[in-house]
Amino acid sequence: MELLRRAKAAKRLGVHPVTLRLWADSGKIPVTWVGRERRFSSIDVEAMKVSTGGERVRLEGLYVRVSGSGGQESSLEAQERELRATSTGEIVKVFRDRSSGLREDRPGLNALLRAVADGSVTVVRVTHEDRLARFGVGWLRHLLAIHGATLEVLHPKKLGGREELVEDFVSVVAMFAGRLYGMRSAENRRRLLAESGQCQVGGG
Repeated sequence: MELLRRAKAAKRLGVHPVTLRLWADSGKIPVTWVGRERRFSSIDVEAMKVSTGGERVRLEGLYVRVSGSGGQESSLEAQERELRATSTGEIVKVFRDRSSGLREDRPGLNALLRAVADGSVTVVRVTHEDRLARFGVGWLRHLLAIHGATLEVLHPKKLGGREELVEDFVSVVAMFAGRLYGMRSAENRRRLLAESGQCQVGGG
């Protein structure tokens, strides 16, 4: 019998080391501690290969998102509840964002992509495609595939070409309107501050 390090045992099983750690934590496979390092019996590894049939374990990352910063907790909870109810693998973590789907820099999405990159998530699941992003989902699918992960959408789009085009057009208009409003607000703040400074100087 050989005691295998986690990386070597995971390679023999054809799974990610994180998967093997989850199996060990849940008692699915025996583990021997050598100092502070886990080791796995080659006999147990071979037995596990037989019991799993060589299937890759699904490490699911659930992604839920709402556009507003508040008042939409019920929507986040509903998305998570539906994804949990249809899960067929190991739910690693639920990633949440309260931000527009047009924004690229989202904390939850960034954390999800890091988890995919390090192999701790192999399946990304969302209720609807636009929860993940309003545009660029194809690029995200490609990025996930590079890291050996897949995207699953519970409710795929059923819109026709014209309806989908109108929906995308409205999203683009909303994005630019929001940015324009932000720019005008910033300009107004600068103008008010400048006027306030002039008044103070004139009054002195």
